Amino acid sequence: MNIQDPISDMLCRIRNALAVGKAEVRMPASRGKSGIAAILKQEGYITDFRSETGPKGHPELLLFLKYHEGRPVIQSLRRVSKPSRRIYRGRGELPRVRRGLGVAVISTSLGLLTDREARTRGVGGEVICLVA
Repeated sequence: MNIQDPISDMLCRIRNALAVGKAEVRMPASRGKSGIAAILKQEGYITDFRSETGPKGHPELLLFLKYHEGRPVIQSLRRVSKPSRRIYRGRGELPRVRRGLGVAVISTSLGLLTDREARTRGVGGEVICLVA
């Protein structure tokens, strides 16, 4: 299966799994998706993630979703920069999600960082997605 935007596919799978109350979600693995999953875990939006080998021998990423009192911890998940339109921001223009309660995932020269880490390190980059 050819996926044009794998990051968007990942976010859509997470949204769909949260909408029906699934405990975990599987998707094809990549380094970029693993980096985003690591940020989601670090920020407390998912409980854990791991890479596995799928039934046909292809690598898969397994995310364990987090709920609080029966409601998903992730309230919104939005793709910002797309393959058709890349969105870059300098260090002074990085977005604040819900006045600091959410997280923006930024692809920088130092790797994938949250908006807070990017501001602290004084770097800008491509705004991948917003999580709240």
